[in-house]
Amino acid sequence: MLRRTFFAVTATAAVTTSAFALGEKDIVDTAVDAGTFTTLIAAAEAAGLVDTLKGEGPFTVFAPTDEAFAALPEGTVEGLLEDPEALAAILTYHVVPGKVMSTDLSNEMMATTVNGADVKIMTEPGVMVDGANVVAADIEASNGVIHVIDAVILPAS
Repeated sequence: MLRRTFFAVTATAAVTTSAFALGEKDIVDTAVDAGTFTTLIAAAEAAGLVDTLKGEGPFTVFAPTDEAFAALPEGTVEGLLEDPEALAAILTYHVVPGKVMSTDLSNEMMATTVNGADVKIMTEPGVMVDGANVVAADIEASNGVIHVIDAVILPAS
């Protein structure tokens, strides 16, 4: 039985749900309009994933902020931008097929990503995806939903 749990949505200095036009634009355009995902969008472009994320979907994207990418070790982002295959593997690890709203989650839930690997979702004590905190949830787009996370999550190598 799937236990219904709601995200505790907290506003950060850079991300609030009011920064998004709820459900009117696709995932990419919603992220662009927010202004806090420039690195994510640049990475999606470099990996050739923009058209996919603008597609019909639905998709659930665990979207790291620019601050999350900046917290990676120096040179990591630049190195990934030069390796589209590795970059695509990491970015698709942030995407789950289907529209997964916060009410669909349960503690210690596993979700299979587009990458093929599973992410672990925790709802207690706070909502986390593979150790990254969800700082804003249920940001609806025309082709899915975005949950903002405070770290870049990496698939096991």
